[in-house]
Amino acid sequence: MRLSRPYPKRLKTESLGEYGERLASIYLERQGYLILERSYRLKSGEIDLIAVWRRRIVVFVEVKTWATPWENAGGPSDAVDQKKQEKITRVALSFMKRHHLLESSGRADVIAVFAGVQPGTGPKFRHFVNAFEAIGTFQMFS
Repeated sequence: MRLSRPYPKRLKTESLGEYGERLASIYLERQGYLILERSYRLKSGEIDLIAVWRRRIVVFVEVKTWATPWENAGGPSDAVDQKKQEKITRVALSFMKRHHLLESSGRADVIAVFAGVQPGTGPKFRHFVNAFEAIGTFQMFS
């Protein structure tokens, strides 16, 4: 007997990145996170997912997707360089200001999604909790 439902297949209209973000949101919900926003965009940048963990921590999630894992080649999460971290920090701070959450704790996670690991198997995930410190003038993460 299978206790959990399988992850959905990729839609024909969906890019690999969009599919990875959809898989990551399902993964987070199965882990107990509450998804607040998907593809939160401002002129200064975008955050793939914004969630709440244990009703008290706002989590800003960057999702990086590969079709297959590559041995010894790092991974999708290696693409979250300092410039990307700065953008995420700026957008996260704007989100927290806009929603009056500056007194709340926040963190930045990265989820690496390997969408097509092997035929007949589901996707694989690597979740990097608190993947990086806030970068820039304002330090909002705790």
